[in-house]
Amino acid sequence: MDQILGQVLRNAVWERLDMLSDLADRADAPALISVARSELPRLTAGWRAMLAAHEPDERGDCPTCSTRWHRCKAPCSVWQVAHEHLVAGGLAPQQETRRARRHSAVSPTHDGNTSPARTRPVPEQTGRHSLVPPPAPRHAVAGGLRA
Repeated sequence: MDQILGQVLRNAVWERLDMLSDLADRADAPALISVARSELPRLTAGWRAMLAAHEPDERGDCPTCSTRWHRCKAPCSVWQVAHEHLVAGGLAPQQETRRARRHSAVSPTHDGNTSPARTRPVPEQTGRHSLVPPPAPRHAVAGGLRA
């Protein structure tokens, strides 16, 4: 049940981001001003809440990204992505994050070589972000990867 709720939550967030991107690409100036006035405060509040959860503790570790067995030193990947997108912007060279690499992972071919993963068609009845997760890659590591 938690997986389904989590997927519904993620889908709602992805859909919202898609809608905002579409508005930024296609809306006229008055609509953009209206959206900016309503959405920018919400987006900045969201970034602030997320970054507060990743604020380093007294040892300099990120309490959210750290586990009992692996300490994650600050700045964690969340702070790095925040800096890249909010401060450095288009001026910094775009480094591919582990999460982006994982989403554009390579899949083994029949001869054992690797090739870029093919995009899967999204079922029409569930919208752009399917409730059914895609099958795990054949070369996935047990236990998953940390972002």
